[in-house]
Amino acid sequence: MAQHSASILVCDELSPAALEIFRARGFEPVVALKQTEEQLVLRVQQGVQALVVRSATKVTRRVIEAASDLRAVGRAGVGVDNVDCDAASERGVIVMNTPGGNSIATAELALGLIFALARHIPRADRTTRGGSWEKKALTGTEITGKTLGVVGLGRIGRIVAERALGLRMKVLGYDPYLDPAAATVPGVEFAPLDELCARADFVTLHVPLSNSTRNLLSRERIARMKRGARLVNCARGGLVDETALLEALESGHLAGAALDVLEEEPPRKGHPLLGREDVIVTPHMGASALEAQHAVAVEVAQAICDYFETGATPSAVNLAAIAAGARRPR
Repeated sequence: MAQHSASILVCDELSPAALEIFRARGFEPVVALKQTEEQLVLRVQQGVQALVVRSATKVTRRVIEAASDLRAVGRAGVGVDNVDCDAASERGVIVMNTPGGNSIATAELALGLIFALARHIPRADRTTRGGSWEKKALTGTEITGKTLGVVGLGRIGRIVAERALGLRMKVLGYDPYLDPAAATVPGVEFAPLDELCARADFVTLHVPLSNSTRNLLSRERIARMKRGARLVNCARGGLVDETALLEALESGHLAGAALDVLEEEPPRKGHPLLGREDVIVTPHMGASALEAQHAVAVEVAQAICDYFETGATPSAVNLAAIAAGARRPR
């Protein structure tokens, strides 16, 4: 196997399968975990041509502008909000994600949280272990026949919708990036977001975080949600106005929320949502399944190798922004 000269820096822990792929295809990546911004700036100045990250490493404008040889950033996962895509595009740096690898894992967590909210499972476990027997106080609700509002019908949202239909739920769908007149998902009724909020017993979010989706679940939209509804967010914390969510829970307007993501991660000590019995919080673990971590690692390694070997960029998220100005691998 011919050796390649491209300098690849792996910044977050990946499945060993990724390193095996790089080496099998003639690349020798360098692994440097838990780098501060200052450390990363110093490293990228040493001829780094590709960065491979998960969610922990922040590829900031400062890092990108310090990396004169950088050609590509590979994100092992879907969201790229830890990468300054504007700065990357300005400098012709391709940003690639792995849109398919963790879809099932994240969708299954969202469905698990719907069940957990409906039947008070975390509270039941916690109080029973503590010596209580609160059977009557823990009376929940069935999800069969209930209406699920799926906000975002990309890969993850569609899996959630399909599984929910199999559970005999009614499914409403909204996607800010799809034309409702042209979009079809079998069994899903498309509805405007405000209508979805008003009709759904459960609302689950599956859209990326951007300027247009920040606080998508705003104070006004949370107020429009059906009284007694429950909210699930396994996408990004900035999609929900957390202050408004807290007020809706305190007033009894919403019956509960399950959050795998928060605006600040990890949350500060004393975060008011964390102390509530009607809130389930998990540590951004939507993709934390063995199968998903293997899949995204393989996918990002193959994408980086393909780029340096052939210039292929099928999973690039910023091609439109850099257009013909994109730099090609040397």
